[in-house]
Amino acid sequence: MAAVKDFSVEERLITLIKVQKIESKIDEIKKLRGELPMEVKDLEDEVEGLNTRLNNIQTDVDGVTAFIEQRRQDQKDAAEMLKKYEKQQGSVKNSREFEAINKEIEIQELEIKACEKKINDSNFDIQGKQTQMDDVKTRIDTIQDVLGIKKGELEKIIAETEREEADLVKKTNVARELVEPRILASYDRIRGSYKNGLAVVSVDRNSCGGCFNVIPPQRQAEIRLRK
Repeated sequence: MAAVKDFSVEERLITLIKVQKIESKIDEIKKLRGELPMEVKDLEDEVEGLNTRLNNIQTDVDGVTAFIEQRRQDQKDAAEMLKKYEKQQGSVKNSREFEAINKEIEIQELEIKACEKKINDSNFDIQGKQTQMDDVKTRIDTIQDVLGIKKGELEKIIAETEREEADLVKKTNVARELVEPRILASYDRIRGSYKNGLAVVSVDRNSCGGCFNVIPPQRQAEIRLRK
């Protein structure tokens, strides 16, 4: 950077203008891509979110399926106990034992019915979740189709411009080495503050071509003389 001191103010300004022109060309190349990079990123994020949702629904389905299996086992156990108590009915010795066994039989019958209801409700729940999964999968397929088209368009533009952009980046890096760090920092700050990326502009009708503030005559004279 010490070499910068050997350049006159005029030469430094000319170099800075060169940097602006090169980087404006890079901006034009990026504009060719338009909103495609952002659109691709948004679609990729949406697909990722939908896949997460799909996995969450599948986890819920797995949990309900395990619940159903447990209820079926409970139902099976209750049916075995029911047979056991029905068999004992034939060997009761008094009414007290008979009533106790009947009570147990009623409990097991109720348990079997309760398990059956829980199984049916859970199956209905799974059907609903399966519908949700189908809807999500359809949405993912639709987005993937659009994403494929957008990516193809973006890759085509990048392929057509990447060599030119790479050359311009090299040129601007070389040109930047010839600009005083303090001036370059101001340039980058101003350039980053405006959507058009312009930090170095012309004087147009006694005004700044960027912010349109009026430039005093003395300053205009200094600009013309490149001081």
